[in-house]
Amino acid sequence: MITKIKILGILIGIFASHQLLEAKQIGSETQLDWFVQAERFLRMDDPSIQRVIVGCLIMGVSCGLIGSYVVTRRLSLFGDTLSHAILPGIAVGFIWSGTKDNYSIFVGAMIAGFLGVSCLSVLKKFTKINGDSSLGIVLSAFYAFGICLLTRIQKVGYSDQAGLDSFMFGQISSFSTQDLCGQFFTLLLIGLFIFFNYRQLLVSGFDFQFSRSIGIPSELLQYGLWILISFCVISSLQMVGVILVSAMLVIPAATASLISKRMNTYLTLASILGAIAGFVGAFLSFLGKNLPTGPLIVLVAGSFFALVLFLQPQKGILFQWLRLRSENSRIAIENTLKAAFQILESRDFQETEISSQEMMRKRGLSSAEVQRETLNLINAGLATKSTLFTEDTQLLPQTNLTLTPKGWEYSCKIVRNHRLWELYLTNEAEYEPDHVHEDAEKIEHVIGEKTVRKLEKLLKNPRTDPHGKLIPSMTDIQQGHFSLKS
Repeated sequence: MITKIKILGILIGIFASHQLLEAKQIGSETQLDWFVQAERFLRMDDPSIQRVIVGCLIMGVSCGLIGSYVVTRRLSLFGDTLSHAILPGIAVGFIWSGTKDNYSIFVGAMIAGFLGVSCLSVLKKFTKINGDSSLGIVLSAFYAFGICLLTRIQKVGYSDQAGLDSFMFGQISSFSTQDLCGQFFTLLLIGLFIFFNYRQLLVSGFDFQFSRSIGIPSELLQYGLWILISFCVISSLQMVGVILVSAMLVIPAATASLISKRMNTYLTLASILGAIAGFVGAFLSFLGKNLPTGPLIVLVAGSFFALVLFLQPQKGILFQWLRLRSENSRIAIENTLKAAFQILESRDFQETEISSQEMMRKRGLSSAEVQRETLNLINAGLATKSTLFTEDTQLLPQTNLTLTPKGWEYSCKIVRNHRLWELYLTNEAEYEPDHVHEDAEKIEHVIGEKTVRKLEKLLKNPRTDPHGKLIPSMTDIQQGHFSLKS
């Protein structure tokens, strides 16, 4: 749940932050026909486009792989903290070199990331501060320090400071071969680390204390993951920037977690989703003017998450809503059928028709609600109706409901389930008879036929419930309305 809220917050933050700083895009600064731009991008004749495409794919795979462990180990806030903690390193790297030299900025970011991890370790080891509080302290402190340094750089007026703030949201337009090599090196480190430590990571992620007890260096693996997260964050700066890189660590992996249950499939899906998000985001950014690449990559990843969250078979929000709606409709039908049985029972089953007024009193519903439930019964083939005009109704129609054989059998089964469960709780669980109704109201809708047979056998085929009312048997159900007697 926390991960889903974090993802929604990231997507909202994209739109809010775009009003403050403008992220860079690839392609021409002038407005071109989108079809021409799409054709140019897909031909991939331009070396700069080739670098961007390969870089986006590598970034997506790297973030998907390491992000899988970020999500499964609940390190999402850690990734967010680390991405913000490297901001002062970027500023220090610029001050050190006096230019936007990628090497100096990379070294500064790496040192800042190391200091951030070290601060977290110190707080964890020497204080009683909770982990999430420690992350919040480091995130806010380092990020505030980075903002102060960037403001100072702007005030001093360095000759090469223009575009330095683009590290906040990425500067993919200046993506170089050197940056691509750094990304490839990061992906190689992540791949080798996971390949050689796959089982150890799986065990330590499942149970940290147990992994230590069987000799797995869990703490060393944890530090290794932290370092790789740092490398992944730093190598992705040119693509999506400091603010949004944590989104690429979380969203593809969170999307994969909704689909996959096995870790190897999980890693594969997260990598594929990350790579596709990178490619599609870069493609969309190339189509027109003022379309920032980094935020578009994150928005594509967020769109994949939303689609899976809503449309995933069985577990998706849409399917769960439809299933819940169907379940509620079924329960309403069963409650109406049970009420119909009880009304007929009060007449000793001498009449077959039930008026809408009787049903309203029995169910405690309005006329419109009873009419809707009656229509549902008719559509399901469980009842028929006839409409009468009488002086009592003052020319308003009165609907009489008659159960079909199918509806009669269904109503008897619901009443049988309810009363058998009341008797079971009274006899076997020693409940008081006046305390069993509410529990039976719930269980009558979920109890299966197999369980009913076991209850009948356990209770020796009882004829009455704790209140002395008839428990319909299969023979009673098959006989029909008129021959069923208490």
